[in-house]
Amino acid sequence: QVQLVESGGGLVQAGGSLRLSCAASGSIFSIGDMGWYRQAPGNKREFVATITKGGTTNYAGSVKGRFTISRDNAKNTVNLRMNSLKPEDTAVYHCNADVRISLVSPLYDFWGQGTQVTVSS
Repeated sequence: QVQLVESGGGLVQAGGSLRLSCAASGSIFSIGDMGWYRQAPGNKREFVATITKGGTTNYAGSVKGRFTISRDNAKNTVNLRMNSLKPEDTAVYHCNADVRISLVSPLYDFWGQGTQVTVSS
């Protein structure tokens, strides 16, 4: 089995910064894309940012220029640096990873439990 564990959420004032981290562990042969998604109360889970194994990044328009995603392939971790936070960024942030558990396995999609980010105005 594969586990993704997020950390780094919390309460911050508008304009502040937070750094989220996610560590993948378990039966991992290799990891493809990693990313962050968020879900605010009453809303569907939405895309925030992804990063390929080679470091190519993609961002939602609402966070572009404010958030930076990065990863450490050796440690199986992915981070999200969030600057200039706004109240509308308030949500539970979930880590996602496409994991191959053996040389011949397909990629499986795994999710973390999430970490709460609350931005006060």
